[in-house]
Amino acid sequence: MRNIKLTIEYDGKKFGGWQKQPTKLNIQGEIEQAIKDITGEVVELTASGRTDSGVHSLGQVANFKTNSHIEIEKMAVAINSRLKKSIVIKKAEEVDENFHARYNCKGKKYRYIINNSSQGSAIYRDLECHIPQNLDVEKMKKAIKYFEGEHDFRGFRASGTSSKNSIRVIYKAEVKQEGERIIIELTGNGFMYNMVRIISGTIVDVGLGKIKPEQIPEIIDDKDRNKAGKTLPAHGLYLVEVYY
Repeated sequence: MRNIKLTIEYDGKKFGGWQKQPTKLNIQGEIEQAIKDITGEVVELTASGRTDSGVHSLGQVANFKTNSHIEIEKMAVAINSRLKKSIVIKKAEEVDENFHARYNCKGKKYRYIINNSSQGSAIYRDLECHIPQNLDVEKMKKAIKYFEGEHDFRGFRASGTSSKNSIRVIYKAEVKQEGERIIIELTGNGFMYNMVRIISGTIVDVGLGKIKPEQIPEIIDDKDRNKAGKTLPAHGLYLVEVYY
């Protein structure tokens, strides 16, 4: 039995998220079907974590067990030949039998992309969040740094989140500006449901002048979801990289 690790890129706009579900197009199900087509086996694909409907990935990681003798150098090409163009296996690797994409994960990097032009983009409208109001990027850069370190992020998770422990460590938090686009990047040991989108929404409120950068520590300490910003739309969010 071989254990295969996949690094996966996908455009999430037409999918109901990563997780397999009977009534919605999903990424896990598409890849599992492609693997069945080339190996004849029904496999269970285990991801580093689930991404929501509309969220994109540049480097999702998943693994599966197989008895297939397909050469590892040809595995990615073979799976891609059976996939929609909106999903691409970037790399396939044979790993130790004990490797588990979720349980062995040490951290992740997420990116949120904002188009801050007045009119937005027709081409990239499903790949970034358009906010036409002028954002104060310098204040956003100052505010994001307060999220670094270990905190109880209870106020930055969606209601109904199953995670009992809301303490997480953010190793690096950055705001960058590239022309008309503002990019928020968070690297941490784990993220709760909607956590990145809520932090990003809070940083946008700083950019709009609704929250002062110096208020961020108090908002974190209050652990009150109502004091943080709104949850930004899914289509601006990317899972960039998973660390092991």
